[in-house]
Amino acid sequence: MEINQLPKMNMDDSKTKCCPKFNPEGWDNKELIFQDKLFVKAKTISFFHFPLNMGPMYKKICAKVEKEKGFSKEYYLVLSYDPSPWRGEHYFAVEKDIPGEKMVKLSGTYLTKVFEGPYKDAGKWMKQMKDYVEFKGNEAKKIYFFYTTCPKCAKHYGKNYTVAIAQI
Repeated sequence: MEINQLPKMNMDDSKTKCCPKFNPEGWDNKELIFQDKLFVKAKTISFFHFPLNMGPMYKKICAKVEKEKGFSKEYYLVLSYDPSPWRGEHYFAVEKDIPGEKMVKLSGTYLTKVFEGPYKDAGKWMKQMKDYVEFKGNEAKKIYFFYTTCPKCAKHYGKNYTVAIAQI
């Protein structure tokens, strides 16, 4: 895959008018390479890794990015990382700077693995991802999760896909 490219998604395939239906093809067992890939960084408050203000944070960030026409037309990506049981960090992939928001650039090589199931399985997925990265002969520096749909849309589509993305 080319630098800073992500698998293309059908952004128009949304029967919920919220999250597009996620197709895991192109995401499982892939290598992504980022070089100064631009993201908006946001934070949530958590209680034992359960985000308490995810909905309002998402709405606020998405509204600002949409107003600035900062999202890609070919894909979306939000990387979530929990540095502690009390705080979450979320990185929204964007195409340009968004005024008033904290902008970060990520660089490195990343391995992906797709999981399907309830969010409560994230701990199992974390272990499976670490094992997968080691099997590939690497060490995970940081593991992010890309929750591909909100809970309401996951229920509507009947599948709850999550992509683990490990920086190696």
